[in-house]
Amino acid sequence: MSEVADGLVVRRDIGLDLAQRLLAGVRAEAAGRGIAMGAAVVDAGGAVVAALRMDGAQTIALPLAVDKAWTAVACGQPTDRWAGSTQPGGGDWGLNTTLGGRFVVFAGGLPVRVDGEVVGGLGVSGAASEVDRACAEAGLRAAGLPT
Repeated sequence: MSEVADGLVVRRDIGLDLAQRLLAGVRAEAAGRGIAMGAAVVDAGGAVVAALRMDGAQTIALPLAVDKAWTAVACGQPTDRWAGSTQPGGGDWGLNTTLGGRFVVFAGGLPVRVDGEVVGGLGVSGAASEVDRACAEAGLRAAGLPT
C-alpha cells in the first residue's frame, strides 16, 4: 500500500535487478520449451524497466509483452482475468479496444507483488497465451515471488 507523506504519495517500485531476474526466468523457461519470446517488466507506473526479445521471436512479441505488463500493473490483475467477460455479450465487451487497444485481455501479463504490494508488471508474448502465462509464472518463481 502506498503511503502519503507531506502530500506526496510514496510507493515501492520494481528495480532493474529484480526486473532482470524476472526476465532471466522467462528466458530460461522459453528456451527449455524451444520457443522464442518477447518479455517486458514495467514499474508501478507502467514505465518499462527492462525488456528482451529472444533471437527469432516474432516482431509483435515485444510490443505485445509491454502492453501485457502495462495492463497487469494498471489493474493489479493477470491479463486473462477479462478473457471471458470481454467476449461478445459479456459485461466487459469492448474493454480490449479502450486506451487505443493497449488493454490486453488474454494470458501472459501478471502483476509483480512484493509483500502483497503491486510493484510492477511482467508481460510475455510469442506463443499460445497459455504458454506465455507459464513463462511469466516461471519468471516470478525464478525471482522468488508468488505466482
